[in-house]
Amino acid sequence: MNPSPERIAELYAREEARFVESHPRSRRLHERAAATLFEGVPMHWMRKWPGGFPVYVREAKGARFVDVDGIEYVDFCLGDTGAMTGHAPEPTRRALIDQSAKGITLMLPSEDALWVSQELTRRFGVTSWQFALTATDANRFSIRLARHLTGRSIVLVFNWCYHGTVDETFATLEGGRVVARKGNLGPPVDPAVTTRVVEFNDVEALERALSDGQVAVVLTEPALTNIGIVHPEPGFHDALRELTRRSGTLLAIDETHTICCGPGGFTGAEGLEPDIVTIGKPIAGGIPAAAYGFSEEVAARLAGTIELEDVDVGGVGGTLAANALSLAAMRATLGEVLTEEAFARMIPLAERWTAGVEAAIAESGLPWHVTRLGCRAEYLFGPKWPRSGAEAHEAGNVALERYMHLYALNRGILLTPFHNMALMSPATTEADVDLHTEVFREAVLELAASGR
Repeated sequence: MNPSPERIAELYAREEARFVESHPRSRRLHERAAATLFEGVPMHWMRKWPGGFPVYVREAKGARFVDVDGIEYVDFCLGDTGAMTGHAPEPTRRALIDQSAKGITLMLPSEDALWVSQELTRRFGVTSWQFALTATDANRFSIRLARHLTGRSIVLVFNWCYHGTVDETFATLEGGRVVARKGNLGPPVDPAVTTRVVEFNDVEALERALSDGQVAVVLTEPALTNIGIVHPEPGFHDALRELTRRSGTLLAIDETHTICCGPGGFTGAEGLEPDIVTIGKPIAGGIPAAAYGFSEEVAARLAGTIELEDVDVGGVGGTLAANALSLAAMRATLGEVLTEEAFARMIPLAERWTAGVEAAIAESGLPWHVTRLGCRAEYLFGPKWPRSGAEAHEAGNVALERYMHLYALNRGILLTPFHNMALMSPATTEADVDLHTEVFREAVLELAASGR
């Protein structure tokens, strides 16, 4: 069994004292920031970092960074996928320097846009692409266009999904009813008006939700990632595709995190046939950039349906979208960084990470498990793989999560603050993975001892 809340709190207090003592400059900067940054951070979710204040970074390169107190870390968070390329990859950096001297944003196309669209088609199969600055925007624009095309208003998502800050996706199930997810700040309307929610892998519930022909689009990751990794069960994606086609519903696959599966994400690795693909985060090496693409059939149906006089005010776009700098970064990153060869290194490293964590969990006797998806892996505080978002959420433990993160941080390892995820980059090494295994083993053995 897991240790008691009192013992976790005791261990956390010890680690927090160690963190505060070893990070005096980060602490001083955070205290100064309270005067001009809301709650002392430039983005509100940065309060989530354990330790009482976030680490301030001095520089980052590859799979490591150094903070303002001179402490070096192995980075397995990697910007929660935004820096999956590793920090400051050389091809992307060169492209940024070159393009910045020739123009940053113009509201006109560059040749790079053509190259990137052809490369995305090769990787993901859908043939007609548009660009945005974030995956949130890519998902939001795809939803608007799906509604426009189908004449329907409802969006279907899976329970405990995450697709960025898209209003329609901040919903969950409570006693079978669609309600605003906890933490949904200022929802514009009751989510049940816009959204249907079913559990991942529940084909019968999906069939019922689509049967009345009112859903414009199903938006889903091909495997859930932001609530712990939840794999699709055999046959689930075949059923999802058949049911959406039967009901005239578009299927949008969000590959923003599942690009971890390979150059074409889960879609390319498993041969999926979505109507829409969305992706953001790592495709420009950390520069804000995203893309959304349509199948040939959907593009043909959309063509000519948007009046020329309305294209600039249709709720789809953005003045800085498809800017020259982000397109240059995308071309360099896709062409030279997130390559087949890179994934051939990254995925075995995630397998090594998983094996190390599994061995430590088995040695400790704690009722935990670890899952992997391509070059991404994470552990949950429950004994078995979840088959739905609800099951993954039930295996969560905020106090344990914060303790594990802070324990690792105090020993030179950064994990994502939102869950127990580790990501491999082209710059990650076996030594980096083995350091995590050593630190993780120490942490779980101490927890197991305190739970006896």
